[in-house]
Amino acid sequence: MSASFPVSDSSSSLPSVAALDPRAPVGIFDSGLGGLSVLRAVRAQLPDEALVYVADSLYAPYGERDDDFIADRTLAIGEWLVAQGAKALVVACNTATAQSIALVREKLPIQLIGVEPGIKPAAQQSKSRVAGVLATRVTLRSARFQGLLERHGSDCRFLCQPGLGLVEAVERCDIGSPELRALLVSYLQPMLDAGADTLVLGCTHYPFLDAAIRDIVGDRLALIDTSVAIARQLERVLDQQGLRSPGRPAAPLPRFCSTSDGAHLKQLAATLLHIDTPVERVHIPSRRTVTPDSHAA
Repeated sequence: MSASFPVSDSSSSLPSVAALDPRAPVGIFDSGLGGLSVLRAVRAQLPDEALVYVADSLYAPYGERDDDFIADRTLAIGEWLVAQGAKALVVACNTATAQSIALVREKLPIQLIGVEPGIKPAAQQSKSRVAGVLATRVTLRSARFQGLLERHGSDCRFLCQPGLGLVEAVERCDIGSPELRALLVSYLQPMLDAGADTLVLGCTHYPFLDAAIRDIVGDRLALIDTSVAIARQLERVLDQQGLRSPGRPAAPLPRFCSTSDGAHLKQLAATLLHIDTPVERVHIPSRRTVTPDSHAA
């Protein structure tokens, strides 16, 4: 289903690019907790930037949602972040990028940086010319992903595996249980048997499973995580627009927001990023989710 939006009256109240302050925050958005892998890379690359992270955990995961729902939520959260003063938006979700970033980019007055699976670096790096891809079903079926395969994967065989259950595992802070390991083995062993030497982590949740994956595959698969490339692209965009934050005495702590209770977001940020800070519960209504408890799909 293609996504469409009614004309939004709220756009007239959004700030112009010329009015943006270099000290304003960068918004980072994901369907849930996976975008924390991108936030980690952004903080390392741009330590002076103030960050606002939004997890749409009430409606996660997006991987099984319809395209219109994903686009509707992406636009609503983008508008909310603009209203919070964000000077740029990182859509730190492969599924949301694949299905809605082009539409949402037309609606917002700030720069959007999306994420996409590392098909190009995998094709450049693979020596066996066989590479595995773990991603959500929505990402794998998207025209954006198929275009990546056509542009960069013509001389490399890509084994595309939907990572069913992996997002949910990370969302409940399971990054190493026996059940998770068994699930990963079922996805990775066929890739190893087929001669793959490279694995594309096609969802921002998956870098948090790198230790479990390494425990299974050892050095047989090179892992492709594009979060560092996303951080560098954000740096280029901010520099081009003169919006790079000036130096600060200390790196600011991110502001964490969740459309759910935020307990898992707080736990994962503390465990994996060593950031212990409160999580705000926010209500961000949209056309498909009029009330906080609506789970329209």
